[in-house]
Amino acid sequence: MELRRTPLYPMHLKYDGNMIDFGGWELPVEYKATGILAEHHQVRRKAGLFDVSHMGEVDIRGEQAGAFVQELVTNDISTLKENQVCYSPMCYPDGGCVDDLLVYKHSRDHYFLVINAANTDKDFAWMQEHKIPGVTLENVSSRYAELALQGPLAEGILQSICDTDLKEINYYWFRPRVKVAGIDCLISRTGYTGEDGFELFTSPDRACDLWEAILEAGKGAVLPIGLGARDTLRFEAKMPLYGHELDKGITPLEAHLDRFVRLDKPSFIGKEALARQKEKGPERLLVEFEMTGRGIPRAHYEAQKNGQNIGWVTSGGYAPTLGKNLGLALVKSEYAKPGEEIDIIIRNKPVKARTGQGLFYRRPK
Repeated sequence: MELRRTPLYPMHLKYDGNMIDFGGWELPVEYKATGILAEHHQVRRKAGLFDVSHMGEVDIRGEQAGAFVQELVTNDISTLKENQVCYSPMCYPDGGCVDDLLVYKHSRDHYFLVINAANTDKDFAWMQEHKIPGVTLENVSSRYAELALQGPLAEGILQSICDTDLKEINYYWFRPRVKVAGIDCLISRTGYTGEDGFELFTSPDRACDLWEAILEAGKGAVLPIGLGARDTLRFEAKMPLYGHELDKGITPLEAHLDRFVRLDKPSFIGKEALARQKEKGPERLLVEFEMTGRGIPRAHYEAQKNGQNIGWVTSGGYAPTLGKNLGLALVKSEYAKPGEEIDIIIRNKPVKARTGQGLFYRRPK
């Protein structure tokens, strides 16, 4: 099957990206002049520019748009102001996750959802299945290219070519009509790296111009960044990844995302199952761990205690900023407490690890 390409594909060729198949998309895992490790440090220390145009976008409009989204997601969107964003899981009736997504509120009758690329078709079908009267749904993914500029220098770089005071865009807010280098954009401030940064949604035909303008404005301080560093950055900052920390068989309560599950809402899909799980207490929980033996944990590696299986690694690897081998594991809840000695099975051998809390990267204030 032929791989899909984002509007920024010409830029990846121009900047010598090492292209791979990423869920049916041809995207750079890294750029040959830098590599994953250098790109990771670039974002932590200066700024990096990502192509995230493969993400999905859905427009929800109508007089019942708010009520529909409120029923669809576990978080409470009733308190959202115009131009505010919130993160939320979206669940099946049994509490497992359809996806995790971002909800952008344009107005009381217009919401914009940003969803994971691999889940776009599935998510849209799920939304259509649960659509209520007074709502129109449209998959508008093809109308947008999305760039992400992340890192401590991101604001200064973008401000130099932007007509809006970026300090007025707070964390998890957006502006729907901004010009960047004369190009119309929607700009939000969320991020998936643990650093400050911005997402820029623009029309596909202006994406390459916008990419070049940002690199020119930040010359010496910003570089293109591939998917490899995007994953190490999000992992190091303990950002959940669908298919790892969340999926149809893992609930948001098991993933310690309780603050995004508002059981005090009148209703939402999955509420009954999650309320039961909350009352009883999850039998499994996500736990942080650090390797004390020599070895790098990877997703799906088995976790053991005294030779018995207690769960598995959801994400793991070397955390470049911290210089440690860290992981997240979904384990039986009795072992999900700091200070527990466990084994991670690496190449069929048990390697020592210790569970903890606060092991992952947090951006300096």
